[in-house]
Amino acid sequence: MEVLRTPDERFSALPDWPYEPRYAEVGDGLRAHYVDEGPRDGEPVLLLHGEPTWGYLYRHMIPPLAAAGLRVVVPDLIGFGRSDKPAAQADYTYARHVEWMRALLFDHLSLSGVTLFGQDWGGLIGLRLVGEHPDRFARVVAGNTFLPTGDHEPSEAFLAWQRFSQETPEFPIGRIVNGASKRELSEAEVAAYDAPFPEESYKAGARRFPMLVPTSPEDPAAEDNRKAWETLSAWDKPFLCTFSDGDPITAGGDRVFRKLVPGTAGMAHRTVSGGHFLQEDSGPELAAAIVELISG
Repeated sequence: MEVLRTPDERFSALPDWPYEPRYAEVGDGLRAHYVDEGPRDGEPVLLLHGEPTWGYLYRHMIPPLAAAGLRVVVPDLIGFGRSDKPAAQADYTYARHVEWMRALLFDHLSLSGVTLFGQDWGGLIGLRLVGEHPDRFARVVAGNTFLPTGDHEPSEAFLAWQRFSQETPEFPIGRIVNGASKRELSEAEVAAYDAPFPEESYKAGARRFPMLVPTSPEDPAAEDNRKAWETLSAWDKPFLCTFSDGDPITAGGDRVFRKLVPGTAGMAHRTVSGGHFLQEDSGPELAAAIVELISG
């Protein structure tokens, strides 16, 4: 496996990102990066990003969560941020992404009693971990995410996104994030999302993610996701939905969770202002919702 590693200088002087980098080996010869802030004896909050972002997406949520006495763990998925980046799209599979995060969170960090916040692929990976290791998790917060089994036809918009990811000569990470946020990001913020990717060869993971979403019942990940749903259909621990009001990709996904997951009953679900990347638009409000959930 050919592996690329983004030079450290690409991450110097990013706005609102003062965090010390931490690393762990997660198998396949790969190094994963994560942020670990707040007291080590605080209840752990796991913030998982998705496509095509990295931990920088949570810069407005880390400070208030840590200030509330919580331990805030923010990994960069393999292929993103300061984590290693296999150079071939074929090196990325849904199962490998789940295993890489499992190795980091449980083998290396030994986390338990975790409150998960997952958005986009952070939910697809995080909810699989909940399904496979339910005893490690105390609560779930789902924001603009889903857990597909391939049993429903994908939308034409999603199929167009898949085609774009494979056909465009340039995959413009920062512009994608800006276009899918309600507010206009600054030039420095857009550049921060581009920082992990010095050139197109570093973007194999970002280009591959749209192709890994199960879109047919025979998808390699479909059966494992069905098994995760079996766990979620019996999940009676707190499960909070915090979806945005401006995301055409996941709109209505909260209704699926609220219908199928027992732990959603009686929870103070909320709709926040935002696009697909609701952390950019309502980060402090989402952090407050997590603090309220844990303290309540």
